[in-house]
Amino acid sequence: MHHKKIAVAGATGRVGHHVVDVLTERGHEVVPIARSHGVDVVTGDGLAQALTGVDAIVDAATGPSPDEHEATDFFTTAAHNLHQYGAQAGVQRLVVVSIIGIDEYVGGYGAAKKAHEKAALHGAVPAAILRASQFHEFVETLTQWSTRGDTAYLPAMPTQLVAARTVAEALADLATDERFVPGQITEIAGPREENLVDAATRLAERRGSGLRIVTAPKSGDPDIALMEKGGMLPGPDAVLAGPTFTEWLANNI
Repeated sequence: MHHKKIAVAGATGRVGHHVVDVLTERGHEVVPIARSHGVDVVTGDGLAQALTGVDAIVDAATGPSPDEHEATDFFTTAAHNLHQYGAQAGVQRLVVVSIIGIDEYVGGYGAAKKAHEKAALHGAVPAAILRASQFHEFVETLTQWSTRGDTAYLPAMPTQLVAARTVAEALADLATDERFVPGQITEIAGPREENLVDAATRLAERRGSGLRIVTAPKSGDPDIALMEKGGMLPGPDAVLAGPTFTEWLANNI
């Protein structure tokens, strides 16, 4: 395999830092793109210089807000800039991480990611999308968001949790594989279906935090209803890979 120069947008983030590690371990040259590295995908500051001589971009950047309009602005502006500066620099491909099941979503972050995918696929640089299920790491974040006092209220949501490192390995493959297919959307998920309430309960037990995990009452939000019905489970063609949530807990918490 030829060693390549690959830019990673969101290089300090939950998936991005793993992408940097995987590519570096495989002997590629990595250009980290993050505000802390002086490169901003939204303003474009430092982007032209960062993308000089780059073969491929992995876009794992996330905006600061879960608000649909703010997130949409972030993603579409970032995609536009990566295409514009990327095309000028002669970048050959763009690989974007997204979320399984977002076709069905009517609002919120899912709608913002839909707009992101569209902007990524309709730019000057040939692009492919990797849709991932929720990360093992995300269970803790969701638990924190939904904690009131000593109790966390979580939706009874079936999900096929996947390790962020596993997703990063798949993104690195897409960025470097000779069989890259422009316009392709693929899915990746963990090896088995989990329930969010059960996963959060096991995490709390492992942490010894004494936090009570309770199933949240059904919400009127159509997107949450979609999640509870299994709207974020992978399709039949998804790649299933990496450790189960139980294996991941044993090795990481």
